[in-house]
Amino acid sequence: MLTRREYLALTAQAGTALALGGISGCASTAATTSQAPRAQAGVMTRKIPKTGEQLPIVGLGSSATFSQVAGADDMEAIKSVFMTMLEQGGTVFDTAPGYGASEEAAAKAVNDLNVRERVFWATKLNVARRGASADPAQAREQVETSFKLLGRDKIDLIQVHNVADMATQFPILEEYKQAGRVRYIGTTSTAKQQYATIEQLMRDEPLDFIGIDYAVDNLEAEERIFPLAQERGIGVLVYLPFGRTRLWDRVEGHEVPQWAQEFGAATWAQFFLKFAASHPVVTAVTPATSKAHHMVDNMTAARGRLPDQAERKRMVDFISALPA
Repeated sequence: MLTRREYLALTAQAGTALALGGISGCASTAATTSQAPRAQAGVMTRKIPKTGEQLPIVGLGSSATFSQVAGADDMEAIKSVFMTMLEQGGTVFDTAPGYGASEEAAAKAVNDLNVRERVFWATKLNVARRGASADPAQAREQVETSFKLLGRDKIDLIQVHNVADMATQFPILEEYKQAGRVRYIGTTSTAKQQYATIEQLMRDEPLDFIGIDYAVDNLEAEERIFPLAQERGIGVLVYLPFGRTRLWDRVEGHEVPQWAQEFGAATWAQFFLKFAASHPVVTAVTPATSKAHHMVDNMTAARGRLPDQAERKRMVDFISALPA
C-alpha cells in the first residue's frame, strides 16, 4: 500500500502526462445499466438525463476550504485547482453566491486563465431569508450578477439553493431557460428535513438537476431521492461525499483496505468518491478543495472502474464497522 504522499506524487506525474496527451481512455467495467459511466479522455462520464450530454463523474465544489481560500483572495491557489481539474479531464464546477467570495474569485480565475468556456458552470439562486419570501427583483439581480462575473452569454446550470421559496425563484429560472440564457435548472438540499419538499418538487416541477448530500455513511438519498430522480429523468449532483470532515475523522489512523485496489481506490478520497459516483443515478460528484494535489487525487477516482454492487456493500460495511 502506497502512502498518501507517495501516491499523490505519482498521480501528479500522471496529471502532467495527461496535460501532454500521454494518457488514453479506458473502458469502465462498472454497472451495466443505461446510465453506467463511459470513459472519455481517461475519465469516466455520465449522461445528463434530459439531453444526453456527457459530464465527467467527478468535478469541483466551492464550499468549505475553497470558499475560505477565495475569501483570502489566494488567486494562485484557485487558478491552480482549476487548471489541475481541466488537465485531469474534469469540467464540472459548483458554486453559489452564498459561498462567501467563491463565485467571484472562481469567475476571475477562469477568466484570467481564459478557460471559462471549458468549465461546466453550476451556480445557485437564493435571495430568500430563512422562512421568508424572495424579492423577484433581487433574485433577477443576483442571476445577472452571476452572468456579469462569469462573462458568458449562457450559464450551464442554476439551481434554487436549499429549495428556498421555489414559488418565486424557480419560475425566474424557467424564464432564463426559455430565453436561452441558462441551459439547465433545478434545486438543491443537504438537509434531511427538506427531503419531503424536494421529493414533491421532483414530481411537480420540470427540474433538470437536483443537488443532494450523499456518502458511504449517508445513504438516505439513495433510498428516497435517487429512485425518483431516475423515474423523472433528473440529473444528480452529489454534495458532501466526505461528509464535510466526518468521514476523514472516522478513518483517521486506518489504512484503505487492500481489496479497494481492485477497483482502483488507493486513497481514502478515491474510496469515498468512487462509492458516491458508483450509484448509476449520480451524474457527478463535486467535492470541494483548494489544493491542486487533492484535485489530482479526486480526479483519479474518475478513472479505471467503479465498484459493483457487492463491492459497494463491502464499502458500506467496512465504514459502518469503524467507530463513529
